[in-house]
Amino acid sequence: MSLDTALLYLRKNQPRYRRWLEDFLRIPSISTDPAYKGEVRRAAEWLARRLNYDLHAHVQLWDTPRHPVLFAHLPGEITAPTVLLYGHYDVQPPGRSQDWHSMPFEPVIRDDRIYARGAADMKAQIIALMAAADAARAAGLPLNIKFLLEGEEEIGSPSLPQVLRERRSHLEADVCLNPDAGMAGEDLPSVTYGLRGLAAFELRVYGPQEELHSGMYGGAMPNPIQAAIQALSRLHDAQGRIAVPGFYDDVVPLTEEERKILAQIPFPTEEEAREKWGIVAYTGEPEYTPLERTVARPTLEFHGFLGGYVGAGSKTIVPSSATVKFSCRLVPNQEPDTIHERIRAYLEAHMPAWVKWELEYLVGAWPVLIPLDLPPVQTLKQALADTWQKEPLLVRNGGTIPAVAFLQQHVGVPSVLTGFALPDCNMHGPNEHQHLPTWEKGMEALTRFLFYFFERGKGV
Repeated sequence: MSLDTALLYLRKNQPRYRRWLEDFLRIPSISTDPAYKGEVRRAAEWLARRLNYDLHAHVQLWDTPRHPVLFAHLPGEITAPTVLLYGHYDVQPPGRSQDWHSMPFEPVIRDDRIYARGAADMKAQIIALMAAADAARAAGLPLNIKFLLEGEEEIGSPSLPQVLRERRSHLEADVCLNPDAGMAGEDLPSVTYGLRGLAAFELRVYGPQEELHSGMYGGAMPNPIQAAIQALSRLHDAQGRIAVPGFYDDVVPLTEEERKILAQIPFPTEEEAREKWGIVAYTGEPEYTPLERTVARPTLEFHGFLGGYVGAGSKTIVPSSATVKFSCRLVPNQEPDTIHERIRAYLEAHMPAWVKWELEYLVGAWPVLIPLDLPPVQTLKQALADTWQKEPLLVRNGGTIPAVAFLQQHVGVPSVLTGFALPDCNMHGPNEHQHLPTWEKGMEALTRFLFYFFERGKGV
């Protein structure tokens, strides 16, 4: 059993792992669109074949009301520790094809980057986990390794809690290694110790049963777009704070020590943001830095507005309905169900009485703070430091990974978080990409983690 042997094996097999990644990226595993349900399953089955045939793992596919969960097991010594490797194989919709420089599901390599939907989030990270397990096992590491790969993370992991409760005995482990978080910058390895939670909603507002001529009925007929805008505009105040009563009641304030840690993380200045994204200025709570607003403060963001006519030219109508999608990112100790109740009550108080409306609570996920003194966190820090020859940054991530809280709540397994997607990877946007040299170093870091975790778990 030798780490050097594993790393040599890893480097020799890079062409094979890259072929895996390219094949995986060609599967449009879009979980949010029912039209792609078969493709999501195809991605799970592709992973099952690779894990079974190439890694010789014992593989099971667990069906859910939506998309399957894949479980795989590489048994080691009975007395050895167990690590659970988490990933999600579903991806976001690609968006408008004209915004992509190449086809979103036909991977293309340019300037050491592989471009495709899901490249960074998180198909490359899953292949990195598989490569690390492959190399560790080829070198004779007798660690117990399990995989939990789901197909619903991009829609909030709605089926996962029931799976975890029903399959708890399969998933018991000493720690979950989760590379879905990313790096703070190129050549800046990172350990993520905090994630924001999520409460997502769809608001539907109804006017007349059908579109009506605005010249004949405008001014008397209730307009659902007007009503939605009128109510939703009250959710923020002029300074960008969320105006819902009680919204901030449970928020754990940032300590000065945490603010010092976060201040070490690179973040675009306002001038750089104007140049990069074409914005006028940052928004939000003025007493917090832009980085603090994005990783450690709660938000309420609108994602889409549908209603009426938006085609070429003019169509003068009173629309029959309006639909708005929005969500809140939550921080400790905010609970998504409580936030749902407060937002619903606020809309009930401010929605005009002259329209019908309904609010659908789409998904809730809990925020997470991982103790920095957790032994596997120290193990992960060491693995990253030895790979990059520099101390990793400690970061909080503004995104949400529901599985982290679910695994702790339902199975009692803590998670450690890292990842090898860079901040400019266009995750969820057009031209998503993974920087390949960073990905390859990430495989080495994950392999080191498996060896170090085994050694410390065995008391070496």
